[in-house]
Amino acid sequence: MRGQPAWELLLPAAAAPARQRGRSLQEALREAVRTGRLAVGTRLPSSRALAADLGVSRGLVTEAYEQLTAEGYLRSDRGSGTWVGGAARAAAPGVRDLAPRAPGVRVDFRPGTPDLSLFPRAAWGAAQRAVLSELAHRRLGYPDPRGLPELRAAVAALLARRRGVVADPERLVVCSGVAQAATLLGLALRARGHGAVGVEDPGSPEHGRLFAATGLDTVWLPVDEEGLVPGRLAASGVRAVVVTPSHQFPSGISYAAGRRAELLDWARSVDGFVFEDDYDGDFRYDRAPVGALQGLDPERVVYTGSVSKSLAPGLRLGWLLLPGELVEEVVERKRTMDLGNPVIDQAVLARYVSGGGYDRQLRRCQRAYRERRDALVAALERHFPGTVTSGIAAGLHVIARLPAAYGPTPAFLTAAEAAGVALRPLEEYGTGRPADGAVRLVIGYAHLTPAEIGRGVALVAAAGPGDGVG
Repeated sequence: MRGQPAWELLLPAAAAPARQRGRSLQEALREAVRTGRLAVGTRLPSSRALAADLGVSRGLVTEAYEQLTAEGYLRSDRGSGTWVGGAARAAAPGVRDLAPRAPGVRVDFRPGTPDLSLFPRAAWGAAQRAVLSELAHRRLGYPDPRGLPELRAAVAALLARRRGVVADPERLVVCSGVAQAATLLGLALRARGHGAVGVEDPGSPEHGRLFAATGLDTVWLPVDEEGLVPGRLAASGVRAVVVTPSHQFPSGISYAAGRRAELLDWARSVDGFVFEDDYDGDFRYDRAPVGALQGLDPERVVYTGSVSKSLAPGLRLGWLLLPGELVEEVVERKRTMDLGNPVIDQAVLARYVSGGGYDRQLRRCQRAYRERRDALVAALERHFPGTVTSGIAAGLHVIARLPAAYGPTPAFLTAAEAAGVALRPLEEYGTGRPADGAVRLVIGYAHLTPAEIGRGVALVAAAGPGDGVG
C-alpha cells in the first residue's frame, strides 16, 4: 500500500516521534478528507492493514478511525468497514490582507498613524504587573458591559479636566475604539427610526462606512472655513450628524463658536444628535486645545475618543459618553455585541491614567509631533515654493496646497509614487474638486522622524512632478 498515492500523505505522520504519532495521524487524515484527497465514499483499509503498511501499532489506527468517526469525517458501517463521510468541506481560499502595504514605498505620508515607537512599554509593563499582582480573582469574571468602574471614573476625570466635557462615569461606555462607538450609536439610531446620518464633506470615509454597516445611509454635508454649513444641514432631512469640531478631518479647521451654537440649535430643533469624534483633540501646538462640543450640551452630543493616537490603535480601547436617553440601549447593544472589553486591559489603562502616566505620554507625544509638523512645513517651503499649509497647528496631519504649476494632481501623485513616496490628495476625502488646478494633499507626519520627513519631500521634488519643480 506504500505505493498507493492516497496513503502517501500519512507517511510523515507515521514517522513522527512516538508521543506525537497518534495525534499526527489523526491530523493527517482530517486534512486528507477536508481537502478531498480522500474523496467522499472512499473505503479505508482495515485498521490492521493500514497499521502494517505504515509501520505503526494497530491501536493508533483504531483510535484515529474512532476519533474521526465521532467528529463526522468518517463513517463506520458495522460489518462493512470504514468510509469517508460527506460532512467535511475544504476552507475557502485565504482572504486578502485587510491592511495591505503598498510595495516599494520608501516614505509613507498617508495620514492617520501615530508614532508607535513612542508607546510607553516600560510604564505600561509596570502597570500591567501591578494589576496582575493585585487584581482579585473575582474581577476576572464577565465585566460590566459599560467598563470597569475604576476606568470609567479615571477617563471621566481625564476628559473633564483636559477636554471640558460633562463626564458622568455612569454615562460612559468603554469600547473598542471609535469604530465600535460609531457602530453602537448607529445601531441605536437605526432602532429609533433614523434612516440616514450626515457626514462632513470633506471628511473621514470611515464614518460613512461604519454607519452604513448598521443600515444607515450617508448624506454628505459641506464644510467651509468655519465648520458645517448650517443651511445644507437643515435641508438634508437627517437627525444625526458626525462631526470633528476641535480639529476637522481633514481640513484642519476648528469650528467657529457661532457654528458650534448653530449646530446645537439644529440638533435641538429636530430632536436629533451630534456625534463628536474627538480623534486628536489633545494635540494643539500653538495654544490650549479648544474644548469639546459636548460640554455645551451633553444631552444632544454623543462624544467619543480613544487612545489610538496617544498610545496605540492596537490596544482597541476607547470611550463613548452618552446623553441620558441613549445609555440603556447602547449599553445593552454593547453587552450583546461582546460582553465588554477585556478586564485586564481596562484595569491597566485605569492604573496608567490615574497614576499620571497618560498625561506624561500626551506631553511626550505633543513635543515629538510639534517638531515633526514644523519639519514638514519647512521642507515643503524649501522644496515646493509657494506651498500653503492650512488648518490650525494641531493633530497628526496638515493640508498642503501646492500651486497649480506643480500639477495636475494625477501626474504629481504618479511621480511621487515612482519615487517611492505615498501621498493622499484631499479629493479622496470628499466630493469636491479644486477649481484652481492646485495640488491639495493631506499629509500625515506623526509616524515619521524629522529626517524621514525631509527625505520624503526631497524625493518627490527630485522626481520632477509638474512644470514648477526644477
